[in-house]
Amino acid sequence: MTTTDPEAIREAVRERYATAARAVQDSPTDAAVDAGCGFGSELYDADQAEHLPAAAVAASLGCGNPTMLATLEPGQVVLDLGSGGGIDVLLSARRVGPTGKVYGLDMTPEMLELAEKNRIEAGVENAEFLLGTIEDIPLPDHSVDVIISNCVINLSADKDRVLAEAHRVLRPGGLFAVSDVVLRRPISPKLQGLMVLWTGCVAGALVDVDYEAKLAAAGFADVEITPTLVHDRATLERLAQDVEIPADIDLEATLVEMDGAVANAFIRARA
Repeated sequence: MTTTDPEAIREAVRERYATAARAVQDSPTDAAVDAGCGFGSELYDADQAEHLPAAAVAASLGCGNPTMLATLEPGQVVLDLGSGGGIDVLLSARRVGPTGKVYGLDMTPEMLELAEKNRIEAGVENAEFLLGTIEDIPLPDHSVDVIISNCVINLSADKDRVLAEAHRVLRPGGLFAVSDVVLRRPISPKLQGLMVLWTGCVAGALVDVDYEAKLAAAGFADVEITPTLVHDRATLERLAQDVEIPADIDLEATLVEMDGAVANAFIRARA
């Protein structure tokens, strides 16, 4: 399926992650869920994962570990955009302590249900999960010290709105510290409209220089984008095995086009 319709993209993303949440609910010890960007729990060290519910680790479907990117301090208010099963919320809640607060925002009810179960099991009291979209954050202006996110912003069809909302809710000088997929060069319009690549965190990814420009346009300063993993042909072949490629797509040509074009990255900026 190919499309550029924002609502169709949103619904496809929502359904894919709802399916992932249901799979984790059915088998909470299975960390190899067929969803997200294909990296998940391996990005969290044993010390971090040891004190978390198995379902929180299994539902980690991101492309990085933003809790290692942001320096969190006791008493801070943190917002996780697209919080999924809650792993980054729970880790952040420990670091900000009882005087701090962490919000997890997600548009998928099934993920919120899973995250709340994980919060209760972990005994975390300074965290709250909110239903909503990252294009319309349900928090007041200048109410957050740090925004984190793990491979979610690429899934939005309106990144200008996402970044404007992120800047709105951050306090002046607040930190934007996310893991996301970026492109090192543009990919063809045909691939950009391929739904399986949208939900797989590739088709909606921004070229790194465009990401920088959009952050600046939203009001951010001190922008840094640091690639952490560039996907070569071998990695892309492995990921392609987990998705259904439409019959009219030339897989060989697609692998050649995307070899070295896609990367996981840490992105930092100040409000």
